[in-house]
Amino acid sequence: MAFALGIILFILGIAISVALHEAGHLLTAKAFKMRVRRYFIGFGPTLFKTKRKGTEYGLKALPLGGFCDIAGMTILDEDLTAEEKPHAMYKKPAYQRIIVMLGGITANILIGVILVYSVAVGWGLPNLRSPMVTRVAETTCVADQLKDGSVETCEGQGPAAAAGVKAGDIILKVNGEKITETEQVIALTQESPQTVTYTIKRDGQIRDLVITPTQADRVRDGDLVRVPVTGVSIRQEPLEPMKNYNAATAVPAAFQFSWDINKLIVKALVKIPAQMPGLVKAIFGGERAADTPMSIVGASVAGGDALAFGSWSVFLMLMAQINFCLALFNLIPLPPLDGGHVVVICYEKIRDAFRKMAGKEPVGPADYSKLLPLTSIVVFLLVALFIITVAADVVNPIRLVK
Repeated sequence: MAFALGIILFILGIAISVALHEAGHLLTAKAFKMRVRRYFIGFGPTLFKTKRKGTEYGLKALPLGGFCDIAGMTILDEDLTAEEKPHAMYKKPAYQRIIVMLGGITANILIGVILVYSVAVGWGLPNLRSPMVTRVAETTCVADQLKDGSVETCEGQGPAAAAGVKAGDIILKVNGEKITETEQVIALTQESPQTVTYTIKRDGQIRDLVITPTQADRVRDGDLVRVPVTGVSIRQEPLEPMKNYNAATAVPAAFQFSWDINKLIVKALVKIPAQMPGLVKAIFGGERAADTPMSIVGASVAGGDALAFGSWSVFLMLMAQINFCLALFNLIPLPPLDGGHVVVICYEKIRDAFRKMAGKEPVGPADYSKLLPLTSIVVFLLVALFIITVAADVVNPIRLVK
């Protein structure tokens, strides 16, 4: 029940986010006296529509997007009526057109920041800037590893536990060398066949523990090799994984966290082309990586998982990330995305500035017909991305809980 409710609420949240994105275009366009013909949420059959002050507002059956039809968005708009021509967008000053095109992006960023602020006040935020530490997950006995990767059974304490190492200890140094990566612990241990010294921190106190490793078989490059083993399972994690805030301190924290998470999203967007082959393989039974792109279907499933797990904070943070992704995706400087329109407007201003320096008259709005081949390619790629991600999310979804 909670899972289904989570999916429904997440789809509703996405629909509201899209509606507010388009409202960002609508309100800024109207503020600059541009003529907005239609403002619709969703696609497909129209469920409801009404007309006010020259603008038709409506709701369609499929909440998968929306649109704000501004008269004369480009010079290619051939449907301009005599009444609309004075209010055509392409006739307005460049700064006004840029503000309108960035209106939707701004709306999504504000929604994301507000959601992050809500999580900060209610539950606290992950500390993305916390220093990373190598922590002992558990101590184990030591047994030989077989060539297939499995490990023989064993009983009792391992060398690390016998020397006093406990789960939760932070390993600061091995044989005096500072640890910054978990792999160092393994490498330095295997270089110490007699004894190895772990400098650990526990309950605020630092101590040195001398361990006598046990020789055991381990698989290396397909072969079994005899190496010193201490019997510890380790992981790298933030020293302070979460931070709590009040209503006042959450304001700068929300902006800082939003900035940090947007940098991570940008890195993820850059990786999308390289991830597509793996995503296609996942559709046909291959293993799907947890960091591959999602469609609205996958995001909604994740939202359902969040509520099934009972975590409103995860649900709201997922919704914040969706809004940040919408904003950053639309900033990509390619038509027909908002960022593509902004680049064209900037090009017009730079071009006319050079013409003015040369004593020539401004040319006027850019000829979008020259961009049609590029626009067609971008649209094709976006449709392909949508189809592939939806297919992957249906047959091989990323789940937050199993």
